[in-house]
Amino acid sequence: MMFQLAITLGIFVANVLNYIFAKMENGEGWRYSLGFAAVPAIMIIIGAIFLPDSPSSLIERGLGEKAKKELIKIRGTTDIEQEFEDLLAASESSKAVKHLWVSLLKRQYRPQLTFAMAIPFFQQLTGMNVIVFYAPVLFKTIGFGANASLMSAMITGGCNAIATLVSIFTVDKFGRRTLFLEGGIQMFICQIVITVAIACKFGIDGNPGMLPKWYAIVVVCGICVYVAGFAWSWDPLGWLVPSEIFPLEVRSAAQSINFSVNMIFTFAIAQIFTTMLCHMKFGLFIFFACFVIVMSTFIYKFLPETKGVPIEEMHIVWQNHPYWKNFVKSAEVRTNSDEC
Repeated sequence: MMFQLAITLGIFVANVLNYIFAKMENGEGWRYSLGFAAVPAIMIIIGAIFLPDSPSSLIERGLGEKAKKELIKIRGTTDIEQEFEDLLAASESSKAVKHLWVSLLKRQYRPQLTFAMAIPFFQQLTGMNVIVFYAPVLFKTIGFGANASLMSAMITGGCNAIATLVSIFTVDKFGRRTLFLEGGIQMFICQIVITVAIACKFGIDGNPGMLPKWYAIVVVCGICVYVAGFAWSWDPLGWLVPSEIFPLEVRSAAQSINFSVNMIFTFAIAQIFTTMLCHMKFGLFIFFACFVIVMSTFIYKFLPETKGVPIEEMHIVWQNHPYWKNFVKSAEVRTNSDEC
């Protein structure tokens, strides 16, 4: 979650700097915008020096005592023996896996493989990357001036960062499924509102004439509420939930797939957005709204609640799920099947 907060804060700061540098009279502002990108890179390098190892990583390298100390520090209690033993057992299971990528294709890992691909796929089809990448272009296209479009992008970036903070403080209270579904409903409603607002003023020919002030307020507010819905649901949870559901024995491979799918579709949406906007106009928001319905239905039907469930006990959640129990069997059942 802190990873996602850092990203949203970075986006907001970038929007603020772009707005400031765009006012430079000599036209050299773009050089400063580009140069300041080195600042977070330097911060990451310095931060990585002080980044502590996780207990799981320490156990994997045979540093059991150091892992215990780190676990005590994280939990704030010395009563960590049971969790430590579970981590040791999970580590032994992961070492027993000889062919990682082949193992991930086994039936018992079907839920993890499904969500490793589905969550990042759906995350990019919420339409949020359209706002993040092209907010100034989008606002300028729908009638705002150049500086006004940068200001609107700065406002939406601020909403993104604040809503991510909301997610951090509420995700363990309300649960993952609740935030996923609430965010989906919120995004769908906002996309319909934005569609109507743009359709009424622009129509098919894209000529809005004189845009009143209330129209600009409605569009910006609608996009801000939409951004907030994404920023406390699919944005941080798209990274959090996959990190929770993968067992240690296939964790590295599954995380690789999760990240790869995310990057591939981020690239694809970035490449085709402008063409889609030119041809579909306000229909582009309907396109993404339809996917929001599909992904929310998918979460409602297939994702179990993972709040408060340790990684080493996640298999129990799948075994108790109405659908995934057909794929994930208990250790005793798998052993008996292998013997037969």
